[in-house]
Amino acid sequence: MTIKVKKTGLILLTLAASFLSGFTASTMISSNKQKMKRVTGIGGIFFKCKNPKAINQWYKTHLGFDTTPYGTSFEWRDLTDSTKKGLTQWNPFPEDTKYFEPSAKDFMINYRVENLEKLVEVLKKENVTIIDQIETFDYGKFVHILDPEGNKIQLWEPKD
Repeated sequence: MTIKVKKTGLILLTLAASFLSGFTASTMISSNKQKMKRVTGIGGIFFKCKNPKAINQWYKTHLGFDTTPYGTSFEWRDLTDSTKKGLTQWNPFPEDTKYFEPSAKDFMINYRVENLEKLVEVLKKENVTIIDQIETFDYGKFVHILDPEGNKIQLWEPKD
C-alpha cells in the first residue's frame, strides 16, 4: 500500500511538474511576444483635398495651425521621458495624388513604431501585405502596408 501511495504521489508530482513547466514556458513565450512594442503613437494624418493650399490657409486662419506647403508638425513630449520630443505630422494632399495608392481611400495614417525592421519581419510572418521596401531618410525609416480593407498605412521609425 505504501508503494502504491508513493507511486501515485510520484505520478501526480510528475504530471503537476509537467503541467507547470508547460504553463511557465507558454507564459514566457506569450509575454515575450507582448514585450515587442508595435505601434507607439500616431506619426501623421494625411488626407486628400481639392485645394491643399486653401485648406492649409483655412486651418491656419481658423484653427491656428502653423502651416507650410507641407502641412504642419505638432511637437509633443514623451509621457515617460519629458526630455524626448516627438512630432505628429498633419498634411493635406491634392485629390489626384498617387501617393496613397494602391488604396482608393482619401486618407492615410502614419503610425510611429520602435523597431521597423523587426516589426516588418513579424508582419510578414502574419501574412500582412507589405507594399514596399523599408526606406531610410534623415528623419527616420518608413514602410507601407495594407490593412484588410485596403487602407494604406505608413509605418515610421522616427529619429527623434
